[in-house]
Amino acid sequence: MKIAGFALYRFRLPLTDSLTLKGTTLEHREGLLLRLDGEDGEIGWGETSPLPGFSREVLPDATRGLSELARSVVDREMTDAWIGAYGGLARELDGADLAPSVRFGFELAIWNLYAATRGVALPAVISQVFGDVVSLNGLLAGPPAGALEEARRMRDAGYEAVKLKVGARTVEEDVALVRAVGEALGRGVALRLDANRAWTLDEALEFARGIEGLRVEYLEEPLADPAGLKALTQASGLPVALDESLVGMAPESLGEHRYAGAVVLKPSFLGGLSRVLRLAERAASLGMRPVVSSAYETGVGTASLVALAAGIGGGGIPAGLDPYRRLAGDVVEPRLPLPAPHVSVREAVAAGRGVVLRRLSPQAQGVG
Repeated sequence: MKIAGFALYRFRLPLTDSLTLKGTTLEHREGLLLRLDGEDGEIGWGETSPLPGFSREVLPDATRGLSELARSVVDREMTDAWIGAYGGLARELDGADLAPSVRFGFELAIWNLYAATRGVALPAVISQVFGDVVSLNGLLAGPPAGALEEARRMRDAGYEAVKLKVGARTVEEDVALVRAVGEALGRGVALRLDANRAWTLDEALEFARGIEGLRVEYLEEPLADPAGLKALTQASGLPVALDESLVGMAPESLGEHRYAGAVVLKPSFLGGLSRVLRLAERAASLGMRPVVSSAYETGVGTASLVALAAGIGGGGIPAGLDPYRRLAGDVVEPRLPLPAPHVSVREAVAAGRGVVLRRLSPQAQGVG
């Protein structure tokens, strides 16, 4: 089956409220959708949405890069050997200097088109064994009083894990809030913490002492200088998770970070499905929990993350897809059934295919 043509679209969606990321305030989420067309009318969608403050690429550059990639595969034959974590396409992309979100969108469109031509859903392309349901973690935000109320609501709703951002307050304030949230959740809900590299090693050690005895699944990227992560875990016993540290890291290099208890996998930052699958495989072999997470993607990208989580750990490791609820609008109809403590893989993947063209602005197209 050949790739017969492509179309590239731009979207601009309102957020439910302002989002400030590393000093940049966003009112809208902007990005690109790539549609690849098969010879018999099949369609595969991919999403490229650089995130200001985190992605090295900006939207104009991503538009040019994605358009060039799409043109390069028109009339290309899709074979079984071309698809997969170790397939021919992955090897080709490994040898190219591509922006991570561009590679993610391009690879996703091809894998979705391949799935459509084979009459299967994306999870079956990602893994031979995948779960029917994916667990999701909740995300706590807002002032402490609201966070405690939300923590109790999530506990009662059946969430297995809840994530709380720390590092924006004093260490003492964070310790008090984390202890209060931990008490509100109870021992049946895993507590994940994310400091976004806010602390020095001494501050992180002070925080670790303050929450000693509390059940914490992991503390994500606590240090401004990640070189001190191993020393932090050795001194405190607090499990840490790698997120930003994974950007540009080869899967085989994970062995140098055996101190980590988990890896947070965001395909838009790490460079596509095949690379994330290889990172997850290597992490699992080292005893690290691979946690699929999102970067404010639309329903197209988020649906693929549900599929990815279903194939990594069978969907039993709670995925971090809560940012999806910050979108006041979407490019698909109906929206994905999120937020929720669990999501049906079939339902989410089907919703991710329901792109509404009138919500998009055409950018480029090509046919064979």
